[in-house]
Amino acid sequence: MHRMGRLVFIVFILVLSTLACRAASIPEEKVVAPTSPAPRLDAITTPIFIPPAADMVALQDTLVEIYQQVNPGVVALRALTSDGGSLGSGFVIDQDGHIITNYHVVEAVNRLEVTFASGHKTRGEILGTDLDSDIAVIKVDVPKEELYPLTLSDSDQVQVGQTVIAIGNPFGFSGTMTMGIVSGLSRTMLSLHEAPGGGMFSTGDIIQTDAAINPGNSGGPLLNLNGEVIGVNRAIFSTQTNELNQPVNSGIGFAVSINMVKRVYPALIAEGKFDYPYVGIASLSDLSLLQQETLGLSRSTGVYITEIVSGSPADQAGLRAGSRRTSIPGLLAGGDLIIAIDQKEVINFSDFLSYLLRNKSPGDTVAMTILREDKEIEIELTLEKRPSR
Repeated sequence: MHRMGRLVFIVFILVLSTLACRAASIPEEKVVAPTSPAPRLDAITTPIFIPPAADMVALQDTLVEIYQQVNPGVVALRALTSDGGSLGSGFVIDQDGHIITNYHVVEAVNRLEVTFASGHKTRGEILGTDLDSDIAVIKVDVPKEELYPLTLSDSDQVQVGQTVIAIGNPFGFSGTMTMGIVSGLSRTMLSLHEAPGGGMFSTGDIIQTDAAINPGNSGGPLLNLNGEVIGVNRAIFSTQTNELNQPVNSGIGFAVSINMVKRVYPALIAEGKFDYPYVGIASLSDLSLLQQETLGLSRSTGVYITEIVSGSPADQAGLRAGSRRTSIPGLLAGGDLIIAIDQKEVINFSDFLSYLLRNKSPGDTVAMTILREDKEIEIELTLEKRPSR
Protein backbone atom coordinates (compact mmCIF):
# COMPACT_ATOMS: atom_id res chain seq x y z
CA MET A 1 0.00 0.00 0.00
CA HIS A 2 1.40 3.39 -0.94
CA ARG A 3 1.17 5.41 2.24
CA MET A 4 0.76 8.80 0.63
CA GLY A 5 -2.27 7.60 -1.30
CA ARG A 6 -4.18 7.88 1.94
CA LEU A 7 -4.37 10.69 4.45
CA VAL A 8 -5.31 8.51 7.35
CA PHE A 9 -2.99 5.57 8.01
CA ILE A 10 -5.44 2.62 7.96
CA VAL A 11 -5.15 -0.30 10.31
CA PHE A 12 -6.21 -3.42 8.38
CA ILE A 13 -6.91 -6.04 10.98
CA LEU A 14 -6.67 -8.99 8.60
CA VAL A 15 -2.89 -8.59 8.26
CA LEU A 16 -2.29 -8.91 12.01
CA SER A 17 -1.33 -12.17 13.71
CA THR A 18 -0.83 -13.19 17.30
CA LEU A 19 2.92 -13.13 16.84
CA ALA A 20 3.06 -9.63 15.42
CA CYS A 21 4.23 -8.22 18.72
CA ARG A 22 5.20 -4.95 17.10
CA ALA A 23 1.59 -4.37 16.00
CA ALA A 24 -1.44 -3.13 17.86
CA SER A 25 -3.29 -5.86 19.70
CA ILE A 26 -6.69 -5.55 18.03
CA PRO A 27 -9.19 -8.42 18.15
CA GLU A 28 -10.49 -9.91 14.94
CA GLU A 29 -13.69 -8.22 13.81
CA LYS A 30 -16.63 -10.56 13.33
CA VAL A 31 -20.17 -9.95 12.10
CA VAL A 32 -22.48 -12.03 14.22
CA ALA A 33 -26.13 -12.55 13.37
CA PRO A 34 -28.47 -11.69 16.26
CA THR A 35 -29.65 -14.75 18.13
CA SER A 36 -31.84 -13.12 20.76
CA PRO A 37 -35.56 -12.80 20.01
CA ALA A 38 -37.01 -9.33 19.46
CA PRO A 39 -38.10 -7.75 22.75
CA ARG A 40 -41.78 -7.94 23.66
CA LEU A 41 -43.65 -4.67 23.93
CA ASP A 42 -44.23 -5.37 27.61
CA ALA A 43 -40.59 -6.27 28.28
CA ILE A 44 -38.76 -4.36 30.98
CA THR A 45 -36.24 -2.05 29.34
CA THR A 46 -33.63 0.33 30.72
CA PRO A 47 -34.91 3.92 30.57
CA ILE A 48 -33.02 6.29 28.29
CA PHE A 49 -31.37 9.16 30.14
CA ILE A 50 -32.10 12.51 28.52
CA PRO A 51 -29.90 15.34 29.83
CA PRO A 52 -31.73 18.45 31.02
CA ALA A 53 -32.09 21.12 28.35
CA ALA A 54 -29.94 23.49 30.40
CA ASP A 55 -27.06 21.00 30.33
CA MET A 56 -27.36 20.61 26.56
CA VAL A 57 -27.30 24.37 26.07
CA ALA A 58 -24.25 24.66 28.32
CA LEU A 59 -22.45 21.96 26.32
CA GLN A 60 -23.43 23.67 23.08
CA ASP A 61 -22.05 26.98 24.32
CA THR A 62 -18.82 25.25 25.37
CA LEU A 63 -18.38 23.68 21.96
CA VAL A 64 -18.99 26.96 20.17
CA GLU A 65 -16.47 28.71 22.42
CA ILE A 66 -13.86 25.98 21.89
CA TYR A 67 -14.24 26.15 18.13
CA GLN A 68 -13.87 29.92 18.07
CA GLN A 69 -10.80 29.65 20.31
CA VAL A 70 -9.07 26.71 18.59
CA ASN A 71 -9.95 26.78 14.90
CA PRO A 72 -7.68 29.78 14.09
CA GLY A 73 -4.74 27.60 15.18
CA VAL A 74 -5.69 24.64 12.97
CA VAL A 75 -4.36 24.54 9.40
CA ALA A 76 -5.26 22.61 6.25
CA LEU A 77 -2.36 21.01 4.40
CA ARG A 78 -2.08 20.22 0.70
CA ALA A 79 0.90 18.04 -0.14
CA LEU A 80 2.09 17.67 -3.73
CA THR A 81 4.10 14.54 -4.51
CA SER A 82 5.36 12.78 -7.61
CA ASP A 83 2.20 10.65 -7.47
CA GLY A 84 -0.18 13.61 -7.25
CA GLY A 85 -1.49 15.38 -4.17
CA SER A 86 -3.10 14.71 -0.83
CA LEU A 87 -4.77 16.58 2.02
CA GLY A 88 -4.13 16.68 5.73
CA SER A 89 -4.33 18.80 8.86
CA GLY A 90 -1.99 20.39 11.37
CA PHE A 91 -1.91 22.89 14.21
CA VAL A 92 0.29 25.75 15.39
CA ILE A 93 2.35 25.16 18.56
CA ASP A 94 4.27 28.45 18.99
CA GLN A 95 4.77 32.01 17.77
CA ASP A 96 7.85 30.95 15.82
CA GLY A 97 5.70 29.38 13.12
CA HIS A 98 6.11 25.70 14.04
CA ILE A 99 3.26 23.38 13.06
CA ILE A 100 2.65 19.76 14.11
CA THR A 101 1.23 17.21 11.68
CA ASN A 102 1.65 13.52 10.79
CA TYR A 103 4.71 12.24 8.97
CA HIS A 104 2.54 10.29 6.53
CA VAL A 105 0.86 13.55 5.48
CA VAL A 106 4.15 15.06 4.28
CA GLU A 107 6.04 11.89 3.28
CA ALA A 108 7.82 12.25 -0.09
CA VAL A 109 6.30 15.72 -0.54
CA ASN A 110 7.65 18.03 -3.25
CA ARG A 111 5.69 21.12 -2.26
CA LEU A 112 3.60 21.77 0.83
CA GLU A 113 0.83 24.33 0.94
CA VAL A 114 -0.47 25.52 4.31
CA THR A 115 -3.86 27.25 4.57
CA PHE A 116 -4.90 29.08 7.74
CA ALA A 117 -8.46 29.54 8.97
CA SER A 118 -8.29 33.16 7.78
CA GLY A 119 -7.72 31.93 4.23
CA HIS A 120 -4.05 32.97 4.22
CA LYS A 121 -1.88 30.52 2.25
CA THR A 122 1.85 29.93 2.44
CA ARG A 123 4.51 27.32 1.72
CA GLY A 124 5.68 25.06 4.52
CA GLU A 125 9.18 23.74 5.19
CA ILE A 126 9.59 20.30 6.79
CA LEU A 127 12.05 20.61 9.69
CA GLY A 128 11.98 17.09 11.05
CA THR A 129 10.10 13.80 10.87
CA ASP A 130 9.63 10.83 13.16
CA LEU A 131 8.49 7.57 11.56
CA ASP A 132 7.94 5.88 14.93
CA SER A 133 5.31 8.27 16.27
CA ASP A 134 4.26 9.39 12.76
CA ILE A 135 4.93 13.03 13.68
CA ALA A 136 6.44 15.85 11.61
CA VAL A 137 7.23 19.50 12.34
CA ILE A 138 6.65 22.15 9.67
CA LYS A 139 7.95 25.72 9.71
CA VAL A 140 6.04 28.60 8.09
CA ASP A 141 6.95 32.23 7.60
CA VAL A 142 3.73 34.22 8.07
CA PRO A 143 2.61 37.43 9.82
CA LYS A 144 2.37 37.00 13.59
CA GLU A 145 -1.37 37.68 13.51
CA GLU A 146 -1.88 34.39 11.64
CA LEU A 147 -0.28 32.35 14.43
CA TYR A 148 -2.62 31.09 17.14
CA PRO A 149 -0.66 28.48 19.14
CA LEU A 150 -2.82 25.81 20.73
CA THR A 151 -2.40 24.85 24.38
CA LEU A 152 -0.91 21.39 24.91
CA SER A 153 -2.49 19.41 27.75
CA ASP A 154 -1.13 16.60 29.94
CA SER A 155 -2.35 13.37 28.34
CA ASP A 156 -1.51 11.42 31.50
CA GLN A 157 -4.66 12.99 32.93
CA VAL A 158 -6.89 11.73 30.11
CA GLN A 159 -9.53 9.20 31.16
CA VAL A 160 -11.68 6.75 29.24
CA GLY A 161 -15.15 8.22 28.84
CA GLN A 162 -14.22 11.88 28.78
CA THR A 163 -15.55 14.02 25.95
CA VAL A 164 -13.14 14.92 23.15
CA ILE A 165 -13.24 17.03 20.00
CA ALA A 166 -11.44 16.74 16.67
CA ILE A 167 -10.92 19.68 14.30
CA GLY A 168 -9.39 19.22 10.88
CA ASN A 169 -9.69 19.01 7.13
CA PRO A 170 -11.58 15.77 6.33
CA PHE A 171 -12.13 15.25 2.60
CA GLY A 172 -11.02 18.87 2.11
CA PHE A 173 -13.77 20.35 4.32
CA SER A 174 -11.47 22.62 6.32
CA GLY A 175 -12.39 23.63 9.87
CA THR A 176 -14.61 20.60 10.43
CA MET A 177 -15.40 19.85 14.07
CA THR A 178 -16.55 16.47 15.41
CA MET A 179 -17.14 15.17 18.93
CA GLY A 180 -16.90 11.85 20.74
CA ILE A 181 -15.31 10.25 23.77
CA VAL A 182 -12.02 8.63 24.71
CA SER A 183 -12.64 4.95 24.04
CA GLY A 184 -9.32 3.53 25.22
CA LEU A 185 -5.80 4.40 26.35
CA SER A 186 -2.25 3.05 25.92
CA ARG A 187 -2.99 1.34 22.61
CA THR A 188 -0.13 0.05 20.48
CA MET A 189 0.16 0.34 16.70
CA LEU A 190 2.65 -0.40 13.95
CA SER A 191 4.95 2.53 13.28
CA LEU A 192 6.29 3.47 9.85
CA HIS A 193 9.86 2.58 10.90
CA GLU A 194 11.09 -0.62 9.24
CA ALA A 195 12.95 -3.03 11.52
CA PRO A 196 16.21 -4.64 10.37
CA GLY A 197 14.76 -8.14 10.46
CA GLY A 198 11.67 -7.20 8.50
CA GLY A 199 8.31 -5.82 9.56
CA MET A 200 7.81 -2.62 11.48
CA PHE A 201 8.65 -1.35 14.93
CA SER A 202 5.76 -0.47 17.22
CA THR A 203 4.56 2.82 18.59
CA GLY A 204 2.70 3.13 21.88
CA ASP A 205 0.83 5.53 24.15
CA ILE A 206 -1.98 5.82 21.60
CA ILE A 207 -5.40 7.25 22.50
CA GLN A 208 -8.45 5.54 21.00
CA THR A 209 -11.53 7.66 20.27
CA ASP A 210 -14.89 7.37 18.57
CA ALA A 211 -14.87 11.02 17.45
CA ALA A 212 -15.34 10.99 13.68
CA ILE A 213 -11.92 10.99 11.98
CA ASN A 214 -11.75 10.68 8.20
CA PRO A 215 -9.18 11.08 5.40
CA GLY A 216 -7.78 14.60 5.77
CA ASN A 217 -8.06 14.65 9.58
CA SER A 218 -4.54 13.24 9.89
CA GLY A 219 -2.27 15.57 11.85
CA GLY A 220 -5.08 17.60 13.36
CA PRO A 221 -5.67 18.07 17.09
CA LEU A 222 -7.74 15.93 19.44
CA LEU A 223 -8.95 18.26 22.20
CA ASN A 224 -10.52 18.15 25.64
CA LEU A 225 -13.38 20.39 26.75
CA ASN A 226 -10.87 23.02 27.87
CA GLY A 227 -9.78 23.40 24.25
CA GLU A 228 -6.38 21.83 25.03
CA VAL A 229 -4.66 19.34 22.74
CA ILE A 230 -4.49 15.82 24.19
CA GLY A 231 -3.42 14.05 20.99
CA VAL A 232 -2.62 14.22 17.28
CA ASN A 233 -5.14 12.37 15.12
CA ARG A 234 -3.30 9.68 13.22
CA ALA A 235 -5.36 6.71 12.03
CA ILE A 236 -8.69 4.95 11.84
CA PHE A 237 -9.52 1.29 11.96
CA SER A 238 -11.54 0.44 8.87
CA THR A 239 -12.41 -2.69 6.92
CA GLN A 240 -14.52 -0.91 4.30
CA THR A 241 -14.01 1.74 1.63
CA ASN A 242 -16.47 3.94 -0.23
CA GLU A 243 -16.98 4.29 -3.99
CA LEU A 244 -13.87 6.49 -4.17
CA ASN A 245 -11.81 3.75 -2.48
CA GLN A 246 -11.46 5.86 0.64
CA PRO A 247 -11.70 4.29 4.12
CA VAL A 248 -15.06 4.48 5.89
CA ASN A 249 -15.03 5.64 9.50
CA SER A 250 -15.99 2.83 11.86
CA GLY A 251 -15.99 4.74 15.14
CA ILE A 252 -12.49 3.57 16.04
CA GLY A 253 -9.85 6.25 15.63
CA PHE A 254 -6.36 6.66 17.04
CA ALA A 255 -4.34 9.68 18.15
CA VAL A 256 -0.72 9.97 19.28
CA SER A 257 -0.76 11.17 22.90
CA ILE A 258 0.35 14.77 23.27
CA ASN A 259 2.86 13.81 25.99
CA MET A 260 4.61 11.59 23.45
CA VAL A 261 4.53 14.46 20.95
CA LYS A 262 5.94 16.89 23.55
CA ARG A 263 8.85 14.53 24.04
CA VAL A 264 9.54 14.21 20.31
CA TYR A 265 8.96 17.58 18.67
CA PRO A 266 11.76 19.64 20.35
CA ALA A 267 14.29 17.13 18.96
CA LEU A 268 12.66 17.35 15.51
CA ILE A 269 13.06 21.13 15.55
CA ALA A 270 16.64 21.03 16.83
CA GLU A 271 18.02 17.95 15.08
CA GLY A 272 15.38 16.80 12.58
CA LYS A 273 14.99 13.39 14.27
CA PHE A 274 14.29 11.63 17.56
CA ASP A 275 15.99 8.42 18.75
CA TYR A 276 13.84 5.79 20.48
CA PRO A 277 15.02 3.23 23.04
CA TYR A 278 15.57 -0.29 21.73
CA VAL A 279 15.46 -3.65 23.52
CA GLY A 280 15.53 -6.15 20.66
CA ILE A 281 12.74 -8.59 21.44
CA ALA A 282 9.64 -9.91 19.76
CA SER A 283 6.78 -10.98 21.99
CA LEU A 284 3.17 -11.91 22.21
CA SER A 285 1.11 -8.75 22.56
CA ASP A 286 -1.18 -10.50 25.04
CA LEU A 287 -1.41 -13.98 26.54
CA SER A 288 -4.60 -16.01 26.27
CA LEU A 289 -5.39 -18.61 28.92
CA LEU A 290 -4.77 -21.36 26.36
CA GLN A 291 -1.32 -19.93 25.57
CA GLN A 292 -0.54 -19.55 29.28
CA GLU A 293 -1.48 -23.17 29.97
CA THR A 294 0.40 -24.44 26.92
CA LEU A 295 3.54 -22.54 27.92
CA GLY A 296 3.27 -23.73 31.51
CA LEU A 297 3.25 -20.19 32.90
CA SER A 298 1.89 -19.34 36.35
CA ARG A 299 0.28 -16.11 35.16
CA SER A 300 -1.22 -14.63 31.99
CA THR A 301 -0.02 -11.04 32.51
CA GLY A 302 3.35 -9.85 31.31
CA VAL A 303 5.41 -9.84 28.10
CA TYR A 304 6.31 -13.32 26.85
CA ILE A 305 9.49 -13.25 24.72
CA THR A 306 9.20 -15.19 21.46
CA GLU A 307 12.36 -13.94 19.74
CA ILE A 308 15.55 -12.08 20.58
CA VAL A 309 17.54 -10.13 17.99
CA SER A 310 21.16 -11.27 17.88
CA GLY A 311 23.54 -8.70 19.37
CA SER A 312 20.69 -6.57 20.72
CA PRO A 313 20.53 -5.22 24.30
CA ALA A 314 18.21 -8.11 25.20
CA ASP A 315 20.73 -10.60 23.82
CA GLN A 316 23.63 -8.96 25.67
CA ALA A 317 21.65 -8.94 28.93
CA GLY A 318 20.94 -12.67 28.68
CA LEU A 319 17.19 -12.62 28.14
CA ARG A 320 15.78 -15.83 26.67
CA ALA A 321 13.21 -16.54 23.96
CA GLY A 322 11.03 -19.63 23.66
CA SER A 323 12.81 -22.64 22.17
CA ARG A 324 10.72 -25.78 22.89
CA ARG A 325 7.88 -26.86 20.63
CA THR A 326 4.36 -26.92 22.00
CA SER A 327 0.99 -28.20 20.84
CA ILE A 328 0.29 -24.76 19.34
CA PRO A 329 2.08 -24.36 15.97
CA GLY A 330 4.67 -21.58 16.09
CA LEU A 331 4.45 -21.15 19.86
CA LEU A 332 7.68 -22.11 21.62
CA ALA A 333 7.96 -22.67 25.37
CA GLY A 334 10.85 -21.78 27.66
CA GLY A 335 10.97 -18.03 27.04
CA ASP A 336 11.24 -15.34 29.71
CA LEU A 337 8.11 -13.56 30.88
CA ILE A 338 8.74 -9.89 31.71
CA ILE A 339 6.47 -9.00 34.63
CA ALA A 340 7.92 -5.61 35.68
CA ILE A 341 10.26 -2.89 34.48
CA ASP A 342 11.90 -0.54 37.00
CA GLN A 343 9.57 -2.00 39.64
CA LYS A 344 6.53 -1.04 37.57
CA GLU A 345 4.19 -3.96 36.91
CA VAL A 346 3.76 -4.90 33.25
CA ILE A 347 0.32 -6.17 32.26
CA ASN A 348 0.95 -6.58 28.53
CA PHE A 349 3.19 -5.44 25.68
CA SER A 350 1.37 -2.09 25.41
CA ASP A 351 2.25 -1.32 29.04
CA PHE A 352 5.88 -2.29 28.48
CA LEU A 353 6.29 -0.26 25.28
CA SER A 354 4.50 2.85 26.53
CA TYR A 355 6.72 2.96 29.62
CA LEU A 356 9.88 2.73 27.52
CA LEU A 357 8.83 5.29 24.92
CA ARG A 358 7.59 7.81 27.44
CA ASN A 359 10.32 7.53 30.07
CA LYS A 360 13.54 6.11 28.64
CA SER A 361 16.22 7.07 26.11
CA PRO A 362 19.09 5.23 24.41
CA GLY A 363 21.90 4.71 26.92
CA ASP A 364 19.57 4.40 29.92
CA THR A 365 19.69 1.27 32.07
CA VAL A 366 16.45 -0.46 33.07
CA ALA A 367 15.79 -3.18 35.62
CA MET A 368 13.55 -5.97 34.35
CA THR A 369 11.83 -8.48 36.58
CA ILE A 370 11.27 -11.73 34.70
CA LEU A 371 9.82 -15.16 35.37
CA ARG A 372 12.13 -17.89 34.13
CA GLU A 373 10.97 -21.45 34.80
CA ASP A 374 8.61 -19.93 37.39
CA LYS A 375 11.41 -18.19 39.31
CA GLU A 376 11.68 -14.39 39.61
CA ILE A 377 14.96 -12.97 38.33
CA GLU A 378 16.20 -9.36 38.14
CA ILE A 379 18.10 -8.43 34.98
CA GLU A 380 19.65 -5.06 34.13
CA LEU A 381 19.64 -3.99 30.49
CA THR A 382 21.20 -0.97 28.78
CA LEU A 383 19.03 0.44 26.02
CA GLU A 384 20.30 1.34 22.57
CA LYS A 385 18.65 3.39 19.84
CA ARG A 386 16.38 1.74 17.34
CA PRO A 387 18.37 0.63 14.29
CA SER A 388 17.30 1.33 10.74
CA ARG A 389 16.87 -1.34 8.15
